[in-house]
Amino acid sequence: MIPGVSQRRRFSDLSEQEILALAISSEEDDARIYRSYAERLRTDYPDSARVFEEMAREEDSHRRRLIEKHRERFGEVIPLIRREHVSGYYARRPVWLIENLGIERIREEAEMMERDAHHFYVKAAQRTADAGTRKLLGDLAAAEAGHEAVADSLVGTHVGEDAKEQEARTAHRQFVLTWVQPGLAGLMDGSVSTLAPIFATAFATQDTWTTFLVGLAASIGAGISMGFTEAASDDGEISGRGSPVKRGIASGVMTAVGGLGHALPYLIPHFWTATIIALIVVFVELWAIAWIQKKYMETPFFRAAFQVVLGGALVLAAGILIGSG
Repeated sequence: MIPGVSQRRRFSDLSEQEILALAISSEEDDARIYRSYAERLRTDYPDSARVFEEMAREEDSHRRRLIEKHRERFGEVIPLIRREHVSGYYARRPVWLIENLGIERIREEAEMMERDAHHFYVKAAQRTADAGTRKLLGDLAAAEAGHEAVADSLVGTHVGEDAKEQEARTAHRQFVLTWVQPGLAGLMDGSVSTLAPIFATAFATQDTWTTFLVGLAASIGAGISMGFTEAASDDGEISGRGSPVKRGIASGVMTAVGGLGHALPYLIPHFWTATIIALIVVFVELWAIAWIQKKYMETPFFRAAFQVVLGGALVLAAGILIGSG
């Protein structure tokens, strides 16, 4: 366990039996996802659907080989351990978030799935002392690398694209995982969570300097907390999210920036001038968050805007009501 941070297990703490069990459950999940993609594409893209069906059958064969190895070494009872039980283990997005976005998005998701699986098997093989298990995991890593090449050619217009574009997509994904995701989480937390204390203080005291000090303390404190939490929650080894230090910096800095955005206007000594400017800054922050979600996380803009703006408005209203009371 990771004391004080998460109830999930570290990958480095798993036994060889648990690593095999995790691989088995992961292969089962991936086979289901590929069959869902095949069903989604069957009408308009029958050739791609067949490719996904073949990939699902291949995942089934991987699962059977893993089960045989587990039975050989540890017996019939397979421990129940899944992705969500392991800190930093790569996660799969729910199928319903992907399947309606078209074949291009499905192709990219399949590439990412196979890349993640390949990385996992490489790391798992390094953790295994048994020669037979190590060979099996190495073979599966090679097979997943082959699947990645298949996924890369699912769309006819992209067949034959050069390595530079592949490298650019990989670099972009790494940038999103290491900087954008933690930075966006920090910006959302800093922008929204500090609204209530800042505006409650503003309307309770109508003292701009006191309000600024409260906002400064809330922003810096939240930034330190978010930065350490992000850095400690995932070492990046299995998830491929990159350096925990970089992610912690991105999350911590953006959390502080999100809070300071509407705290800094209270350096203006006139209460209503400062408050109106702070409200304008809040509006800009919330729409910026929605835009970042649309650009980098592929969240539909109006859904992102509705969620962020509505949530922010509710927190803002709570702060004003509490302060005014």
